[in-house]
Amino acid sequence: MVMTMRRLSAGAGYQYLLKHTAIGDCDGTGQPSLTTYYAASGNPPGQWLGQGLAGIGDGDANLDGSLVTEEAMAQLFGAGRDPLSGVALGRPYPTYIPVRDQIAARVAGLPEELEGEGRTAAVDVITRSELAKPRHTAVAGFDMTFTPPKSVSTLWALGDRRTQTEVLAAHRKAVQDSLSFFENAALFTRTGAAGCEQRPTRGAVAAAFDHWDSRAGDPNLHTHVVVANKVQSPDGRWLSVDSRALHHAVVTISELYDDLLADELARRLPVSWSWRHRGVRRSPGFELDGTNDGLMAEFSTRTTQIDAAMTATIGDFYAGHGRAPNRIEILRLAPTRHPGNATRQARTPAGRARRGVARTRFRPHRQDARGTDWRRAQPVAC
Repeated sequence: MVMTMRRLSAGAGYQYLLKHTAIGDCDGTGQPSLTTYYAASGNPPGQWLGQGLAGIGDGDANLDGSLVTEEAMAQLFGAGRDPLSGVALGRPYPTYIPVRDQIAARVAGLPEELEGEGRTAAVDVITRSELAKPRHTAVAGFDMTFTPPKSVSTLWALGDRRTQTEVLAAHRKAVQDSLSFFENAALFTRTGAAGCEQRPTRGAVAAAFDHWDSRAGDPNLHTHVVVANKVQSPDGRWLSVDSRALHHAVVTISELYDDLLADELARRLPVSWSWRHRGVRRSPGFELDGTNDGLMAEFSTRTTQIDAAMTATIGDFYAGHGRAPNRIEILRLAPTRHPGNATRQARTPAGRARRGVARTRFRPHRQDARGTDWRRAQPVAC
């Protein structure tokens, strides 16, 4: 279980947000709206979160918990505007000339008489020199992805309705409490010359998207909380997020989410946790007791494919360096993209159940029972 974060650039980053986060890596071609996609896919609609929502619109609109629309996303993450009124939230995002346009402009400036191999060589030099330059991009937001351990996703995928409800509720509660901690302890802006003064903010403006699957189609409960790079300072001005403070807090927020989820799930369900060995050169995992290792492996197609790719990568490293990579080097070598030739597994509850039966030979209710012991259930004091 972990919380990871990546930056979203303005413009193109919004398109990534729409394709990979709002509609969960599904083909949105022909879908007239996000509402149509949600109805067809079974994923729940995105919802607005954050204390900063109080400053959106005329101040009377209560966006907290309301559904995210494509138009509102385009206003906020695509243009840096109020998602309701369309009014600019502070300064507009800076614009930068795309590298392809810079290359095209320099190529257009080559002498017309330069032809053949000479022109090809010149274009190659221009391309390499432009690609080597540092690139500046306007940051529209930060995608904070909260993912429980595989045993929790497995229990959620194969559990009965009550179990699924409690697992999802525990995950959402841990995400909400982690976001509140982030807003109160790590969300700042900067003012003054060169941003010399760190100031508190009125909270985050964020959109949360729950997803049920990994890109490989395995059950993978997780939530994207996309925090806009627009916050209000105490005097009401809309400014950008102090990203250095945010990056420094990532590990703390991740660890907090882990602990909150473990406690909340144990409070709601009769489950217990323990450390589990995950193989050579991998850190132990904190997993639910009673969850079948083979079943978790069956539902970890993407991890298996990445591990296979890493075997070849580590072999190349050993051949080039005469030694095996250390833990830090392994993290740097690890592929971050899912292999392109992966086939999607069945993404329906029935499909997951069939895979679970094939792996464990237990019916779904028996798989659920091995992860939870209802005999240990005790009333929870409120």
